Amino acid sequence: MKLIVAIVQDEDAGRLVSALMDKGFGVTKLATTGGFLRAGNTTLISGVENDKLDGALEVIEKICKSREQITASTTPMNGTGGVYVPYPIHVKVGGATIFVLEVDQFLKV
Repeated sequence: MKLIVAIVQDEDAGRLVSALMDKGFGVTKLATTGGFLRAGNTTLISGVENDKLDGALEVIEKICKSREQITASTTPMNGTGGVYVPYPIHVKVGGATIFVLEVDQFLKV
């Protein structure tokens, strides 16, 4: 048995949970925060049988596509004047960070 820990963007989490459950995978959703933009993300954990691991990973890959987002950053104008000018920065967001761990024992009590 394997334990999948997938960290995904909040925007993808709802669709991913639904897609995994539709395919028969149980999933637990945890709200987490982190990353470059300090934006909300979601950590999903799911125990899967070894022979179903590839199917679960395919669902995650299908739903969690990386994309470009524009965010504002500021730089000081004229050095030390205290005036900051915003300018857009293109940042890659989305996708998933996935850890697959071996499970020695699984109990349901």
